[in-house]
Amino acid sequence: MNEIYRRISLSCAVLILSACLFISLLSISTAAVVLVNQIYGTATETQAPAVISPSLGGSTQTPSTDSTQNDSSSPPVTTTPDGTNAGENRVDSLPQDILDQMALIEQQVIELRGLPAAEDITRILYSPEELRQVVMDDFFGDYTAEEALVDAIVLWIFGLVERDADLQDIYIDLYSEGIAGFYDEETGEMAVVVGQGFGGAEHITYAHEYTHALQDQTYDLSEGLGYNEEACEQDSERCAAISALLEGDATQTEFVWLFDYATPEQYRQLQEFIETYASPAYDNSPPFLQADLLFPYSYGQEFVRDLYEQGGWDAVDAAYSDLPVSTEQILHPERYPQDAPIPVSLPDLTTVLGPDWELMDEDVLGEWYTFLVLARGIDDSAQLSDFEAGNAAEGWGGDAYAVYQRGQDEAVVMLLNNIWDTTEDATEFVEAFERYATGRFGSPLDQSPGEISWSSAEGYTLLRYEGDQTFWIFAPDEFIVDAIWDEFQNP
Repeated sequence: MNEIYRRISLSCAVLILSACLFISLLSISTAAVVLVNQIYGTATETQAPAVISPSLGGSTQTPSTDSTQNDSSSPPVTTTPDGTNAGENRVDSLPQDILDQMALIEQQVIELRGLPAAEDITRILYSPEELRQVVMDDFFGDYTAEEALVDAIVLWIFGLVERDADLQDIYIDLYSEGIAGFYDEETGEMAVVVGQGFGGAEHITYAHEYTHALQDQTYDLSEGLGYNEEACEQDSERCAAISALLEGDATQTEFVWLFDYATPEQYRQLQEFIETYASPAYDNSPPFLQADLLFPYSYGQEFVRDLYEQGGWDAVDAAYSDLPVSTEQILHPERYPQDAPIPVSLPDLTTVLGPDWELMDEDVLGEWYTFLVLARGIDDSAQLSDFEAGNAAEGWGGDAYAVYQRGQDEAVVMLLNNIWDTTEDATEFVEAFERYATGRFGSPLDQSPGEISWSSAEGYTLLRYEGDQTFWIFAPDEFIVDAIWDEFQNP
């Protein structure tokens, strides 16, 4: 979804701040806790254990026990000795022990990832309070209330939020809570957010973020990869796929760094962080958003791990020359790179709707958001199981949607055209959508071969299907739906 993805996910990568969340840690928390528990009973303070993890790229070796690593007794690193703010904690004012730790992690990441450092970076620490201000000023400074309202309406049509959802507050709270660090491509700064010191959680975050610095220096994210606002406005599916590659690469790297280099003390600190971390903003955010924030880290890491298992880091590097182009390829690595999306076009509805209507948004859902619509709606009664929604979305071949709004009463129209891989895939989606829509809108108003309709307080919904195509039309009433369908058949 172009508007949502550009303004939210790209607020961290195109402004240009490639921000990574503590969510990347939460997405691997189960594995991390198991690993820590396995190690904790056998490791001593002076001898780190041997870790074997071939599936994650780890090797059998003894991690470093460098004495510069911080322990839990270290004081908070939120001010410099002269009392300046943490945001002023740059390379020339950071405590030497933290600079040493950062330098060590950088060398370890260079060694395990195999990407050379082309230039020095500036290091900076932020306190949680300063981070919130950065989020408000830099990440969402240009995200207006009007834009947030448009995004909320689009998400509401697809059943993902309430119509009056305050997305500005939701996103600011969520990113203020969740960002653990970020790499700023424009300034070349590496930032880490610290609360109680520079310990295990901050170390693994730094390994993740430094991977982004190496990616940028090697591949040039904005110009070399075309990972910029203009390109992502034109193709949000490609943008989401590139984000998953970048975050999956960095998450895979932090995994390997954890297995190969972390000390027993860092493991203990990481376990303590995972066990005590609270995320009320994340826990209270809409279900689709919780899943969507995890997508580039969890599914991206699985995508990168698949490449790694095929050919090591060389295979991962090769993906930067042949970028994934859809969330479908990320969800199903075996379909990369051959299975490209099918282009889908829609008619301009302004003529049939009249001069009072204006195009609000047009984009592609993709397989991932098709899954989210079916499984992560705001209405519990409309949520399908992950298994059912996943199967229904898996046959995705291509789609396009358009959303229009009438100025006088803010009525909304939406048209979504899907092309599925096979007729059987289209049928599977229709059956799943019928259960979803009935849970959301109530019992069908009418059902006949090739179409099903529902009427509710939200509006009139029609699903038409023929062969390998499905058409979802949403409008205030049946007459507008019929006019849209006529226009679609006879543009």
